[in-house]
Amino acid sequence: MKGFAENLKSIIIILLVVLLALLSSFRLMKIQVVGDKDIADPQLYEPGTLTYKKGIKATRGEIIDYDGNVIVTNESRTDLVLQMAFFPTDLQEGNKALLGIYKELEKHGYKFKETIPISFSKPYIFKSNDTEELISDLNLNVYATAENCIDKLISDYEIDEKYTDEEKRIIAGMRYQMIDKDFSYSNDLLLAEGVDEQTVIDMKELGNFYRGIEAVDASERKIVRGDILPHEIGTVGPIYAEEYDELKSKGYSYNDILGKSGIEAAMETPLRGINGEEQIAVKDGIVRDVKTITEATSGETVKLTVNGAYQIKLQNILDNFLNNTFPAINPNPGILKGNCGAICVLDAKTGAVKGMATAPTYNLKDYVENYEYFLEAKDTPLVNRCSYGLYRPGSTFKTITATAGLNEGVVTGGTPLVCNMGYDFYGTHYSCTGLHGNITVRRAIEVSCNSYFYELSRMLGIDKITEYSKLYGLGSHTGIETGDAEGYLCNPETFKEHGQEWYIGYVIQAGIGNQDCGMTPLQMAVVANTIGNRGVRYQPYLVDSYYSYGSGSLIRKTEPTIANKIELKTPDLYDYIVGGMIDASHSMPARYSLSDLGFDVAIKTGTPQTGRNLNEQNSFFIGFAPANNPEIAFAGVIESGEYSKYMIRDLILAYQECYGLNGVKPTKQKLPEEYRPELTTTATTTTTVTTTTVTTITQASEDISTAPYTEPYTEAPYEPWTAAPTEPWTAYPADVPTEPAAPPFDPNAYATEGNQQPVTN
Repeated sequence: MKGFAENLKSIIIILLVVLLALLSSFRLMKIQVVGDKDIADPQLYEPGTLTYKKGIKATRGEIIDYDGNVIVTNESRTDLVLQMAFFPTDLQEGNKALLGIYKELEKHGYKFKETIPISFSKPYIFKSNDTEELISDLNLNVYATAENCIDKLISDYEIDEKYTDEEKRIIAGMRYQMIDKDFSYSNDLLLAEGVDEQTVIDMKELGNFYRGIEAVDASERKIVRGDILPHEIGTVGPIYAEEYDELKSKGYSYNDILGKSGIEAAMETPLRGINGEEQIAVKDGIVRDVKTITEATSGETVKLTVNGAYQIKLQNILDNFLNNTFPAINPNPGILKGNCGAICVLDAKTGAVKGMATAPTYNLKDYVENYEYFLEAKDTPLVNRCSYGLYRPGSTFKTITATAGLNEGVVTGGTPLVCNMGYDFYGTHYSCTGLHGNITVRRAIEVSCNSYFYELSRMLGIDKITEYSKLYGLGSHTGIETGDAEGYLCNPETFKEHGQEWYIGYVIQAGIGNQDCGMTPLQMAVVANTIGNRGVRYQPYLVDSYYSYGSGSLIRKTEPTIANKIELKTPDLYDYIVGGMIDASHSMPARYSLSDLGFDVAIKTGTPQTGRNLNEQNSFFIGFAPANNPEIAFAGVIESGEYSKYMIRDLILAYQECYGLNGVKPTKQKLPEEYRPELTTTATTTTTVTTTTVTTITQASEDISTAPYTEPYTEAPYEPWTAAPTEPWTAYPADVPTEPAAPPFDPNAYATEGNQQPVTN
């Protein structure tokens, strides 16, 4: 028995030895292969050393045009900040330091920018109605006054009575800035931006008295070309309190900037890049060590689909028509003003936006420096009429009604309908622009016969008209990256939503695009492109591709997206529609001719009424070219105008020059000198919006640092026709014809041999 016990004891000892050997071997292998945290990262710092982590800001990506011209970039600067790791914890010592810093900055010509919405002098009053955040931050009741807020700061931070009222207010404002901007080890307090070298030296020398002052490299957003797609480029701005709670978890700090509108907002993630992180060790007020934990990754360069040279040409075409061409040929200057409009151009093969002109417009540099000016300017230049202007499409909509009628078998390409220069419906007489007799769909599109489309609309009914409107993408967002108005359709459901009564007569008006509905020029350019592609609808987009910052290496390219395909029950239906649009393109004065370009152009025009007066109208056009193999699709509108189609020739030729068309190769375009129109009122200087970063980037350009601390213009989408009387004339269809007769204008006065009388619809 004793022998068995001794043997068992020996076995156990042997097993323990083997186990220990295995554990030691495993430990050694772990150290050799994957390392050991305690050995690889031993206690490097002495007791009493403060360590904390801090973000390394990534450089924001650039925005460039299709030819690689820089539109927005970054420029380096030096900022002064206050770092919490060195700032006195004693309140009274800290107050003394804050006041000293404030006064020293003033001596050097810099003013500390505070956000507290309270007047600087007694009696204290709120400078803004938005005081909820301030009162909440100070744990006061909702009825607290401005005086209560300042008193609370003085009390909480022991701001001594030895200070004057002005000095107390200075310290209180700086203390609140620390609260508002989440002053912490990871969030420095911004003292001054873009300081000069001598100021940096002088302030650093005062470090023994005012601890925590540090100069940091920073970069600010710079607009190189403010005249290229200003509405779509957009702006950056500071992070607001209501945004910070969500963004903090994504690695943002209060000192970061954020895309607020346009491409800057839509492409925030790729443009922003990925912040890095470093660990800082401080002992006795001295930085002992800085260790990079993760490197920052710069944001991506975003390349747009738009050639800047073409964009400028397109804007000039629109502006020239509004300022010169139309005033010279205006058939009714007492009624038609023709001072606003838009043109949208797409790549017919992909849906890529190739140009978006809107008038009036602005230079983005002027916008960020003079936001209030444009907010109050005439004709709402802040509205991008291409994507947010809502208009009745007028007779351009007849192409959709024709699609529905042909595809549903209600009519065929050879079905004649009667036009006696008018149409009677439920006791109401509607007018047509001509006496067309028996007319089929192709000819009806060419001459824009109202009677034909009234009857076709009656045969279809409003449900089918609505169905095909949606198939073309109307009444919904296009999907463009920067956003757009979804618009609204003319049907009983929409009228009910708007609190309007629906009349049976609206069915036939809806079919010619002359009843209450709202479509953007961008949506109608998509309609034109869908017709050109025989029922295939592409989603429009503005971003062509993404490149790594600095190196120019392609990361990814945007692929075209087919948003919808109209199922063709009548395979040849587009032959008739496109044929009619080609025929319509031939009725142009010689100087605006579309017949001598070397290829066919397909167009449809419209003159929808906008008020009770029959002469109040807009002028709309859509089209594509070459007609049988489209490379370009387009749409445009002139508010309170006529003859917008006279811009089509120029926009096509400019496209051919810049992008190439119908086998003609593009020519290398040099950007013209930037255009900044002189503003007619005194500029309003706004607050600086910049971003702190450890990366230095040099690029000469104008400054976006004065971008307004405001969201982009976001009022309800612009609806030009809403200027009509409170009860629009469309509630009384018996009172008016649908399309006006041709204006008393002789185009031969402006044309050469071969001119034809223009079709007005």
